[in-house]
Amino acid sequence: MNTVALLSAAKDGILTGSVYALMATGLTLIFGVMDIINIAQGILVILGAYLSYALQVHWHIDLFVGLLITIPAMFVVGIVIERLFIGRLKGPERTAMSILVTYAVSLLIEGGLNMVFSVNDVQLQGWYVTRSFAIGQVHFGYIYVAGFILAGVLLGALYFMLYRTRFGMSVRASLADQTSAALVGIDVKRVSTITFGVGIAVTAAGGMIYGATNAFNASSSYDLISRLLTIIVLGGMGSLGGAMFAGILMVFVGDMVGVIWSPVWSSLSYFVVLVLVLLWRPQGLFGKQSARIA
Repeated sequence: MNTVALLSAAKDGILTGSVYALMATGLTLIFGVMDIINIAQGILVILGAYLSYALQVHWHIDLFVGLLITIPAMFVVGIVIERLFIGRLKGPERTAMSILVTYAVSLLIEGGLNMVFSVNDVQLQGWYVTRSFAIGQVHFGYIYVAGFILAGVLLGALYFMLYRTRFGMSVRASLADQTSAALVGIDVKRVSTITFGVGIAVTAAGGMIYGATNAFNASSSYDLISRLLTIIVLGGMGSLGGAMFAGILMVFVGDMVGVIWSPVWSSLSYFVVLVLVLLWRPQGLFGKQSARIA
């Protein structure tokens, strides 16, 4: 067995998995607070990648500098989607209906992207996209290391927001009991809208890293959403820490299977892990029965 290959697989699991966790964070945050399953998360990641692409091609803005534009822009997109579609869902069927509504939103965005950018694959460019450095015999791509750091910073910022700010207290109170939160003066509707915007905003960063490490078009969202849903179910619906751990575990297991056994089974392997974990722990690795933000 090639030790270097195993170390490379472990490295990929940590670096690439953290980027998938970043893309899944918004999905799990939205579910934890709003009980909304956002099927459009995959296409919104791709939208974030296309925004970075447009800034780079038309205005020659560096990918990381462009995040200062794309993250606020995606926040606004999230607010608009919540106001036009999600906020109108009421009643006990709200969660189930959210799947259909967000799928329809996904199709609308996909169609718009195909019209504007065509169906051809594109990829983000930068000097750090193709360069790497070595530690021993293991090579580290600059873009993957930067993605890992970016994921850590943004996840840390989300934790700070949730546990060290007044708004975060309102989010957690709304999660625990929306009726009681409203009685003590919390604007639950406003909290939900902003939370949805934040959950969409972080897709800009995940989309940029994804677009720099993969060729993509609008149809790439289908593979993405299946992976992102797997991450949040495996980690525990609504658990930010669970999303980070599950994202790393998913890529790590897939790469290890590819090295030890066969690349053919790599993509299937994490679904096997998902089934095994859910048989043992139906709420996921870090999920809780009574709360969904952990």
